[in-house]
Amino acid sequence: MSEGNASTPQTDLPLSIIALDDDADFREYLRGMLEGDGHTVRLASTPDELFRLADERLPDIVLLDIKMGKHSGERTLQEIRGRWPRLCVIIATGYPSLETMRNTFKQDVFDYLSKPFSLGELRSTLRQAAEAFGLGGRPQDRLRAELGRRIRITRTERGWTLKDLSEASGVSVSQLSAIERGTHLPSIESLLSVALALEAKPSEWMGAAGF
Repeated sequence: MSEGNASTPQTDLPLSIIALDDDADFREYLRGMLEGDGHTVRLASTPDELFRLADERLPDIVLLDIKMGKHSGERTLQEIRGRWPRLCVIIATGYPSLETMRNTFKQDVFDYLSKPFSLGELRSTLRQAAEAFGLGGRPQDRLRAELGRRIRITRTERGWTLKDLSEASGVSVSQLSAIERGTHLPSIESLLSVALALEAKPSEWMGAAGF
């Protein structure tokens, strides 16, 4: 990754970020850089603290140190993937080995930042992550996009067409199409009807969107 310039425009939309690192000075360094660009930053010194913070409110992005003394960053990543499979994770660490990089990329790590990295590098990586994951929008925008994605995936897994789901739920094909594209936020009644038809839990869909 090429080093960005500190004058590069910051990420367009504020992000919610949890940074896990066992180095207190580096945590504060990250806080200063990220809050200076308008992001919401929560700091964790241990994996358990990270999990607690994420359970309280799921972030857009986790910045994860992979080498943390007595704590295993790789095991932490495995736990993150078990709890939140689609959560965007960026590794921020010093001296990553090729083997570590291969193992973590198998678990859908978005990118690596090698310490020490510049503000420009951090901004560039966050911007790319926001674009790739559709992050940083208004809460209702994120909810609309995630509900649409979850409904489409669940419907597809059952081998149903939009017409099949419409007949089972009573929601029109045009409305379902708009919901799945993320251009329409379903009413509570429509959401419940779709979830019941798909034998799914709307609470899990809401949780995946961070609500």
